[in-house]
Amino acid sequence: MPKNKFFLRRPFPYTYRRYALLLILINFCVFGIRFVYPNIAEYVHYYGAMNPILVEQYHMYWQFFTYMFVHQNIQHVFFNMLALLVFGLGFEKAVGSREFLLFYLICGALSGFFSFLVYRFTGQTMVFLLGASGAVYAVLFAYAVFFPRSVIFIWGLIPVPAPVLVFIYALIELGSQFFGNGSNVAHMTHLFGFFAAWLYFVIRMGIHPVKIWKETYKR
Repeated sequence: MPKNKFFLRRPFPYTYRRYALLLILINFCVFGIRFVYPNIAEYVHYYGAMNPILVEQYHMYWQFFTYMFVHQNIQHVFFNMLALLVFGLGFEKAVGSREFLLFYLICGALSGFFSFLVYRFTGQTMVFLLGASGAVYAVLFAYAVFFPRSVIFIWGLIPVPAPVLVFIYALIELGSQFFGNGSNVAHMTHLFGFFAAWLYFVIRMGIHPVKIWKETYKR
């Protein structure tokens, strides 16, 4: 991270403690509690997931953070945590564990907050937003910024450069949001994860992702 006296860009001392693994463990533990003790699953969902009415009228502002630790089913938590494992550890090693954790929590919270604004002003007040996808998409974006020449193999066969994968996912999420069949997947929150990551890089790190990608592929 560039050195800067501006307090928002003041770097943390570098440490690498594998916080990505800790986040994965916490997510599986929360899901396990809901699975093992189904009688409290409803309470975890009600108080942990993000609902516009509960946030606005009952001031449950913690839901902007807790929603990203609550998942619907085993497939939901498994694939989110698999992506966090694949992309999170590399990004964490590059920036340090404290920076990684701050990035993850802020981007996840911003994804939830932006989703709240859209839900609130479009009248979707009965929705419950849950899952780490917003934060995980932000981590994917960050991985593509720090490792722009990295290649990810889709289905283990198709090589795709990390920045191109971000672009493809953005197109898919945009198409699914506006032309989808009304599934329960929060495509909008995924896009907000990308946007939150971009804001974090520009404001906190003084990095312009698009410039990095352009310079990388000019060489």
